[in-house]
Amino acid sequence: MLLEVITPDEMLFKGNVTHVVLPGLDGLFGVLSNHAPMISGLAEGTVKVEQVVADNQGEDNTGKYNQEHKNDQTFTFDIKGGVMEVKDNKIMVLAE
Repeated sequence: MLLEVITPDEMLFKGNVTHVVLPGLDGLFGVLSNHAPMISGLAEGTVKVEQVVADNQGEDNTGKYNQEHKNDQTFTFDIKGGVMEVKDNKIMVLAE
């Protein structure tokens, strides 16, 4: 499934992932492949990403955003809040 994490300044990550854990307004929640469509507010906290490393190392539209974590199967980053949408195996996170 495709994950895009976008801030007002830049795209932080774009790539194929197997699992994402996000800080929802009521606590942490995870998203796996074929998740039902949803929209949720996000609180300040840590996003945990399990990426498909082999899929995210190319020079296509995904590889250029993943240089910091290109060899990490699992990594985290902090957000100050935002919103997210899951639809058709695509997760879009608009974060601060």
